Amino acid sequence: MIDSIGPVVAAGSMSGGEQPSFGLRGGFALRPWQPDDAPVLVVSSRDPEIRQWNRSVDLSPAAAGEKIARWRERWQAEEAAIWAICRPGGGGPVGLVGLADVDLRGGGAEFLYWLLPAGRGHGVVVDATVRISRWAVDELGLHRLRITHSVANPASCRVAVKAGFALEGVMRSALLHADGWHDEHLHARVAGDPWPSG
Repeated sequence: MIDSIGPVVAAGSMSGGEQPSFGLRGGFALRPWQPDDAPVLVVSSRDPEIRQWNRSVDLSPAAAGEKIARWRERWQAEEAAIWAICRPGGGGPVGLVGLADVDLRGGGAEFLYWLLPAGRGHGVVVDATVRISRWAVDELGLHRLRITHSVANPASCRVAVKAGFALEGVMRSALLHADGWHDEHLHARVAGDPWPSG
């Protein structure tokens, strides 16, 4: 980056505070992952849909615990922000949403999300994506957020569109899945784009 152009978001904007928690419609909530959530990650690593689209591998309880610890480290390093999507009434996680590839200096990040069967069908991942987007743009100060997914994954495409991420194009043969190379849709929102109604 050209030295005369300062950072979009100052270093320390994430690591200087605790990762926030948020409420969602229907009583669902977003909070940082906790060590006690490791069994949920083990289950998620064996779910066929999550494995297919997230290229996950089987996790042992110890490996799942290490993964949660790394997410906390990546928050402190200002590289990622990963939340558990939790059931109403203080229930445990039924999904994950977050920002990876965070670039505070350049002002960008990429979304990732998945839901276990117990979380599907409620629209919660759309709500979670919008809420994290608002935090990332309006509070943290990022300029551009993106979502990429296989063109063979229409459910993820629907989430992106409903969350207000415009389809910008197709990246050919962009990601290797278990069944071969997949074309990927690229969706994005930039600061100033309208928020979804409701």
